[in-house]
Amino acid sequence: MSKLYYRKYRGGSCRLQSWNYAWSAAYFVTINTKHHRHFFGFIEEGEMCLSALGQIVLEEWQRTLELRPDMKLELDAFVIMPNHIHFIIIIGGNEFNEVDFDASHTRSFPYSGNRFGPQRKNLASIVRGFKASITIRAREIDPEFEWQRKYYDRIIRDHRGLELVKRYINNNVQQWKQAS
Repeated sequence: MSKLYYRKYRGGSCRLQSWNYAWSAAYFVTINTKHHRHFFGFIEEGEMCLSALGQIVLEEWQRTLELRPDMKLELDAFVIMPNHIHFIIIIGGNEFNEVDFDASHTRSFPYSGNRFGPQRKNLASIVRGFKASITIRAREIDPEFEWQRKYYDRIIRDHRGLELVKRYINNNVQQWKQAS
């Protein structure tokens, strides 16, 4: 019976199946509002002008480290756009993702998977908590506020990739102006 409805009503995961998203790494994340509605403000003369909901996003982002000290997080580039946010978050080595390294200095992980089991102390739990805290506060101002169901993420694998993503995030407001 389980194969009867397999992927019929729900798309497969976009996540890298061989990767455990609790592992220490830098992640690029984009979260959109539902229907790409402009809840967070507007761009004027190359500057993002935050609405009250945009200010909530900023405040919750700034609280991220305080709420999750045990994950050894680092916050990197971050931008709020009218209908989405981009950020880089680095999950550091911690008690929830300790692993051994082999002699070639590559990760030697038994695959713990990302398919089943509790999703805690990983990227998904960070994003879920971040979205939930914003939603609770935002709906006090605008009951119609909603996020798009999923989010985009990419594992940043090297310094060059990190610099490219930072440049993209830091230029996002100016690129928006050119595109609109």
